[in-house]
Amino acid sequence: MLALTLALGSALPLHASAADAELLNVSYDVARELYKEVNPAFIASYKQQTGQTLTIKQSHGGSSKQARAVADGLEASVVTMNQANDIDLLVDRGLVAKDWAKKFPNNATPYYSTMVFLVRKGNPKQVRDWADLARPGVASIIPNPKTSGNGRYTYLAAWGSVIKKGGSEAQARDLVAKIFKNVPILDGGGRAATTTFTQRQIGDVLVTFENEVSMVRQEFGNDFEVIYPASSILAESPVAVVDKVVDRLKVRQPATAYLNFLYTPAGQEIGAKHFMRVRSETVMKKYAANYKPISLFTVDEVFGGWTAAQKRHFNDGGEFDKIYQAK
Repeated sequence: MLALTLALGSALPLHASAADAELLNVSYDVARELYKEVNPAFIASYKQQTGQTLTIKQSHGGSSKQARAVADGLEASVVTMNQANDIDLLVDRGLVAKDWAKKFPNNATPYYSTMVFLVRKGNPKQVRDWADLARPGVASIIPNPKTSGNGRYTYLAAWGSVIKKGGSEAQARDLVAKIFKNVPILDGGGRAATTTFTQRQIGDVLVTFENEVSMVRQEFGNDFEVIYPASSILAESPVAVVDKVVDRLKVRQPATAYLNFLYTPAGQEIGAKHFMRVRSETVMKKYAANYKPISLFTVDEVFGGWTAAQKRHFNDGGEFDKIYQAK
């Protein structure tokens, strides 16, 4: 788990009554760089508006693992996850309001992404679509769907790709089973999977968020290529205030302002710079070159929502366990 503290200097507050405050943003694995840039921008904006100096700490890991850490006592002021059911877990524990998705615009999702493929230069295995990941000899790097939102979205994207083409549930299950049979290492989170593929040189294709593969391409240049499948899943990044914590620590106002900042022109601009798909049409048009058009389907559309998907596919004894144990 990585914790980064980002703060402004020790300038005197504009208002003598304004006390310093600290927030902890518990987030998913591949959002490190995004919030590393968001935090100082928000700190400066909040300082200008209120005179209060904030410190913001970050904690990153597999999305579901992070949610469990908060449920077990990690004192998050806010959670910025990559799937709604991880926040719903905190609702069940009495930490987050039941109507959290109505507290902020767009169902409390300022950013979204999708799942795409990263292959080595020249695409030697000629990977083009989900079915190619099931071919013998094509090793896919996918993190564990039990601990990682990245892995969970990948599983659902592959399954849904069959259903959207008119295939049966049995055919979808068969495709996913063949894909995971080809996974040599089941990393705990998306960033670990990226390291396995790019630095350890394991696997033929990395399946991960569009924003993550774009960051890899930016860092490694022409060593890798991004491949867009014919269809993929809409991967939303929901956010929520952890009510029980912010009220006890008396930081509700800055915590709420922090999440609202993500929707501002400045917050949307930062998201787009980090290859997230943003809600602002103006910002999306500005960064249109970063986003290839792709047919997207939702978890609600194909799986009946996250609660149903979790119960059927990812709970202990669910479809994923059956598939992986048979590997």
